[in-house]
Amino acid sequence: MIKNVVFDLGNVLLSFVPSEYLDKKNYPENIKTKILSEIFNSEEWQMLDRGEITSDEVIDIISSRSTLKREEIAHIFNLRTDILYPLDNNIKFLPLLKKKGYKLYFLSNFPMDIFEEVTSGYYFFKYFDGGVISAHAKFSKPDSRIYKILIEKYSLIPEECLFIDDLEINVKAAKTAGMIGITTFGSLDISKEIEKALGLSSK
Repeated sequence: MIKNVVFDLGNVLLSFVPSEYLDKKNYPENIKTKILSEIFNSEEWQMLDRGEITSDEVIDIISSRSTLKREEIAHIFNLRTDILYPLDNNIKFLPLLKKKGYKLYFLSNFPMDIFEEVTSGYYFFKYFDGGVISAHAKFSKPDSRIYKILIEKYSLIPEECLFIDDLEINVKAAKTAGMIGITTFGSLDISKEIEKALGLSSK
């Protein structure tokens, strides 16, 4: 019986699609490609998620090898909270789950500085009973150790946990850890999938 619902944050409860943002801001295609490749898809970005490096250090390292100027890279980093926005249809399901007695947790790859901003800026974090982010854990999904950290921190029974993530590789890792999993692929309305997994009526 599922008693706990564990949410990824990015592209499950908070949209984070840099390519869409850059398109909306009319960045030239060649600059957009460079930003995505050299910043968001860099190894340093992954290190930032794992809390191994600071934003300033990432900016310095990337600027040392990029044709983008340091000021341009720093500007992109300052836009991260603009790129993020809440997925309201998914968020509104949180209080309904709480009312039905489920414990809610988050498990997300997230850099420390941005996480502190979003937790203070978005009301929906009040519905969570706890959670783990990669920057605190020093491990990122799909590393099995971050799932173990969540399970042990809150004394969870994996078989009683429903894990929800937009990436299949992360859901597979959760299933390996013993959880039940749903891959949302960035869906803007995940309520029906959750209701089905929990055996709830959609009425």
